[in-house]
Amino acid sequence: MKADFYETLSVSRNADEKELKSAFRKLAMKYHPDRNPGDKEAEQKFKEINEAYETLRDPQKRAAYDRFGHAAFENGGMGSRGGGFHSGGFADIFEDIFGDIMGGRRRGGGRDRGADLRYNMEITLEEAFTGKTAQIHVPTSVTCDECTGSGARPGSTPVQCPMCHGAGRVRASQGFFSVERTCPHCQGRGEVVNDPCDKCAGHGRVTEERTLSVNIPAGIEDGTRIRLAGEGEAGLRGGPAGDLYIFLSVKPHEFFQRDGADLYCKVPISMTTAALGGSFEVTTLDGTQARVKIPEGTQNGRQFRLRGKGMPVLRQPQVGDLYIQVAVETPQNLTKRQRELLEEFEKISSHENSPQSTGFFSRMKDFFESFSE
Repeated sequence: MKADFYETLSVSRNADEKELKSAFRKLAMKYHPDRNPGDKEAEQKFKEINEAYETLRDPQKRAAYDRFGHAAFENGGMGSRGGGFHSGGFADIFEDIFGDIMGGRRRGGGRDRGADLRYNMEITLEEAFTGKTAQIHVPTSVTCDECTGSGARPGSTPVQCPMCHGAGRVRASQGFFSVERTCPHCQGRGEVVNDPCDKCAGHGRVTEERTLSVNIPAGIEDGTRIRLAGEGEAGLRGGPAGDLYIFLSVKPHEFFQRDGADLYCKVPISMTTAALGGSFEVTTLDGTQARVKIPEGTQNGRQFRLRGKGMPVLRQPQVGDLYIQVAVETPQNLTKRQRELLEEFEKISSHENSPQSTGFFSRMKDFFESFSE
């Protein structure tokens, strides 16, 4: 007994055309013979799926099926065609599902699109800060000016492919169904060049070095990709050009590290400046000077924030901040007098002068004594 067509496609009886097509696509991909070689059950299931879809996609056939069931197509009713593949549903979306499996192009191809190109560009952090317009030189394939991309010698034109008669595809029978594939003679273009151009040897394009202008906006980040549409490799025989992708990398900076829109800079200061307080000036990325005030008793690693001195945000009015992290430098190469003064300072120092170190060792002692009790 034949299975219900709606159950075969796993759809409800009120499914619309879009739901039917979606269900058919999914099941056809699963049970297609090319994906299940030698599997007779999959082949039979594939026939049933196609028959169900052929019936339900046609409003008249579907109405008859809804009323009479499978009996509507028995004894010649509604011109039943059985379970083979015919013009209509399956043929309409065959390439949409299996074009990639069979290595073909979609209908209406004809001319090969040129390849996309990649260009690696390195810029400085200063250039990323201000933005720039850069000139780049890209060796690429461009349309042949001798034959204007046709590939044929001037005065002649490409002719219709004798194998596919201009369709770009040929049909072949494989078992119980027919398969369309790209024409091997013209590679899907539908035409061939019998008298090729001398300059491009019939390809319709030649290799040249092109000079292009690239706009680098302010605030651009490392790893950003810029697309120049139509600036890639020219297509074969007048086909559309591909795209050019600029991959940007920002050189490491000697003084600044970047995190998004914020900048970080580590500045060494003397022990006396950290203890007594003071100030110093730093040069920001925009070339201006900014003063940083150091309060008395500043500890190593403390950060100071300079608002609006970081990187601009790409295509936004905001600007990040600059964080100055101080690194307290221990004195080296002490003179005898300097050593005497430090030793004297050590003798008169109290716990209040170094609360962190005093507190640390006291807490460590208490911690381990608690285990011995």
